[in-house]
Amino acid sequence: MSLTPWGWALRGLLSLSILGTVTSAIYTGMVIVAALKYRTRKRAAERVPADFVPPVSVCKPLHGDEPGLERNLASFFEQQYPGEWEMIFVARHSNDAGLQLAQRVGQRYPQVNARYLTCGEPKYPNAKMYSLGVLAEAARHETLVTSDADARVGADYLLRCVQDLKDGTSLSSCLYRGTVDEPGIATALDAMGKTVEMCAGVLVATMVEGGTKFSLGVTMILRRDAFAHAGGYEDLGQYHAEDFILGNRLAEQGRRVIMSPHIIDLTVPKTTLVLSFRNQLRWMQSTRRSRPAGHLGTGLTFALPFGVLGLLWGLFAGHPLFGFGFLAAACANRMAQALTMLRILDDPNWARYTLLYPLRDLMGSIIWLCSYLPGEMYYHGGLYELTPDGKLRRRK
Repeated sequence: MSLTPWGWALRGLLSLSILGTVTSAIYTGMVIVAALKYRTRKRAAERVPADFVPPVSVCKPLHGDEPGLERNLASFFEQQYPGEWEMIFVARHSNDAGLQLAQRVGQRYPQVNARYLTCGEPKYPNAKMYSLGVLAEAARHETLVTSDADARVGADYLLRCVQDLKDGTSLSSCLYRGTVDEPGIATALDAMGKTVEMCAGVLVATMVEGGTKFSLGVTMILRRDAFAHAGGYEDLGQYHAEDFILGNRLAEQGRRVIMSPHIIDLTVPKTTLVLSFRNQLRWMQSTRRSRPAGHLGTGLTFALPFGVLGLLWGLFAGHPLFGFGFLAAACANRMAQALTMLRILDDPNWARYTLLYPLRDLMGSIIWLCSYLPGEMYYHGGLYELTPDGKLRRRK
């Protein structure tokens, strides 16, 4: 008996629901395996004596003030590092609110060797990469640790992270927990997306590719010449995802790039759903151009969209229990993934975030879908478009 158009539509809904339920379940299994491997490596690293203490320059670009910045900055001044180290900050102008705050915080820690620089307006599209270049050239030491303004760390961060370079590693970067100072549903969804969705993808990619082929720019541990090996400051500064390009080029040259066993916090300021959506869309559009094949496949790693499709099929086809079964399976899938990552990364909000994560998964899938739409982005005060190869092109 031939199917009517409505019958074909229902069959399509069912097929998509089954496909997505299977692929997302497989992905969650991969996340669990990759996370357990990471935990094993993390525990092994913690048992090794931290006896590698090269002179280090901590480089931090700043651009204005933001919620939580004072606490973030203080966490760096409070490092317990037995070797020689310095901190260098840079902003475009001396009246930058973030740079002035760093100077005030630094006055509370006179024992720390800190310098405060200005670099003027950026000379190429990626303003952060321009600042990093200025910092790297100003650094007194060859071993560099870079970090964004929203990074917050423990007192052993510097000592633990530099151990990654002891065996000849060229570049290391850290996984992070999304950390919220001011509660709010949009802020919480953003934070759990960074902890679970982002970090899960990093661990799975590392496992599947047989090693880390990129870096995370929230914090990086490297030697100064790594920038030159990866093409130089100006070339890297043409790209939006300069951290990915830096790590990817080094890995392609056969240099060792790893994800550190040390975990840091990434502060997420209180935000609205609209602003959070825009910021995440900007990064997902960048990922689409940096890793086009992987980004396309990400669509099959979400679970809630397929659970919703299964529910619609059940309701329209007269099988509501089966429909709710699809949705329940999707929720259980996402909660298993969230619980795994939140526990591995020692997130104190693991119980609440595990229950909320299905909603975050649905939001993430919508952002993923929108990442294929053309659009412009505001970045460090300018309007840009992303070229197909991930470069920034200024519009205004």
